[in-house]
This record gives sequence, structure tokens and C-alpha cells, in this order.
Amino acid sequence: MTVNSGSIRFNTDSSKMEIYNGEQWWEIDSTSPEEQTGGGRGLFGGGCTSPGGSDDRHVNTIDSINLATTGNAVNFGDLTYRTDFPQSCASRTRAFWAGGTDPGTAGVAGIDTVTISSRGNATDFNDDIPHRGGGGFSNQTRGIFPSINGGTNVIEYITMATTGTAIDFGDMYVAAAASAGLSSPTRGISAGSDSPAYTNVIQYITISTQGNSADFGDLSTLRGYPVGGSSATRGLIMSGYNPSPGANVDTIESIEIATLGNAQDFGDLIVAARHAGGTSSCTRAVCTSGPGFEGSISYVQIATKGNAVDYGDMSETRRGLAGCSNAHGGLG
Repeated sequence: MTVNSGSIRFNTDSSKMEIYNGEQWWEIDSTSPEEQTGGGRGLFGGGCTSPGGSDDRHVNTIDSINLATTGNAVNFGDLTYRTDFPQSCASRTRAFWAGGTDPGTAGVAGIDTVTISSRGNATDFNDDIPHRGGGGFSNQTRGIFPSINGGTNVIEYITMATTGTAIDFGDMYVAAAASAGLSSPTRGISAGSDSPAYTNVIQYITISTQGNSADFGDLSTLRGYPVGGSSATRGLIMSGYNPSPGANVDTIESIEIATLGNAQDFGDLIVAARHAGGTSSCTRAVCTSGPGFEGSISYVQIATKGNAVDYGDMSETRRGLAGCSNAHGGLG
């Protein structure tokens, strides 16, 4: 009998409810973001509030939104350092930001963490090889940081329940900084890149095992700086920059994470955007919007194709921030 992705069963051996994600049966978590925070909470950390040069203003701000509602973001706390283009990932309880850039540096070596259920400033998780760009992703146990130090092919991972040094996971199929990151409970996806070259390649790993990423399919165009969000089965790639013809992207594309293949058109953002931040619950994906230093947020329902609608505004206008949540598709 063929089992469809998203099917639910009761396992009489374990006495647990399980969901099929297209590859295997996955135990449904007995806790929820609603119990922990009053709703799925999205966090956006870091960024830059003005153009480069002497006016470059990298920030350590962390903003918070409730993914089940609409409204303006509120201040959550601060990272321990100021950074532009960090990577981010999260479990149900903890969020992490890795690296980024700071004026006068090639890359910031550090990983910060916060407890998602309570507002407050980040604490240091560990000092690590500099990370710049490359969308992080996770399941409930492991956080993955692809393409460390901006455009290399190295993948690192952390065990999110501990404090310690990031460990080598494997190599990227294509080195890809400033890519979109998203996941199911079993697979992690990296899509697009601006460095060392613009690409439309989508690649994937199996999060529970170490090894190299493999080819998944292609985006419809070259795309740097996209952001991702997902349910447990469907991934969305939003925003970015297409070097030919040299324009910001308003396109949202979708993939079915359990299968291989090219991305399909999903809808459009309200405005074309790059250097955005993105995250999701299992039902809703959000993206900070604008062609540069902007502060609006838009969202889509992941299960239904269509254009984005307005969510609200960030606490301050900025670009190059990284988003994560305690309710994304990698958590099941």
C-alpha cells in the first residue's frame, strides 16, 4: 500500500502518534510552541541598518513575531556581537546565530544562543570558524551551517541541546554562500548562492548522518541571497537577487522535500527583495521585504499556492538579518 506524505497513524508498539514525511514515519512531538510561548515564535537577529562605508551600522538586535498572528515585530533582546549576514537555526527551545560579517573583518567567529520561550539577550555558545551567509537549518537535535566562511564547501553542525564546538559534517555539492536554508525532520535543503558564483542549484543532506550534500534539482533562475521556510513536507524559497538581468526577485518557488526535482512557481512577494530574513511555522512562511534597507514583513500559507500578504513591520529597518523559529518544518 502506498503511504502519502502527511499521513498520520497511531503506533501501537510505542503508543505514540506518528506522521509520514515521504521517507519515514516520524513521532509527533508531545510538546508544542503553543505550550511553550503562546504560539510559534519567529526570531530575526543581526543585520545592517544603513549602506556601507563609514556609515555602516551592523546591529545585534533580535526581533520577535508570533507566527500565528499578524502585527509588528517586538524587540526580544540582543546578540553578543554586531553582525551582518549571519546563519541561523533553532530547536523547539533554543535559537542560534552563527558568524556573519562586521566592519573590517572577513567573518565573525562565534555562535550565539537564546531560549526562545523567554525574552532576553543571547549568550555565547562557542567560538568557531567564521561563518558568512549560507542559510542554516535544523531538525530537533542538530543545527547545520553550510558553506562556512562565505563560499567554501564546508558544512558544520552543532548538537543544539549542548554547548560546544561545531563539528565537520561534510562538503557541499556546490559551494554556496548566501543560500536559502530549510528542512524537514530528515532532510536539510540549501538553495541558490551568490558566492563563489551565482547558482540555481538546490542541494540536500540527510541531517541525522554526516556526509556530503547531493544534487536535488534547480531553481528557475540564478538566485543569490534567497531565504527559506518549510512545513514538514514542502519547502519555499523566497526573494533574492538575479544577476541577469541584475534585479531583485519577488518570486516564491516551492519544492516537495521528500522527492527530487526542480522548484515550481508558488506565487510572488509584495515587493522584490534581497538581503531579507525568512522563517516559518509548519503552516505559514514569513519574509522580511524590500529592495534594501526596509522593514516590512509579508507571509504566505505554505499549503496553498498564492501571493504574499502584509504581516507587519520590523522594529527597525535593516537588511542581512537571519531568521529562525521554534515551529518550522524540520521539527515535524
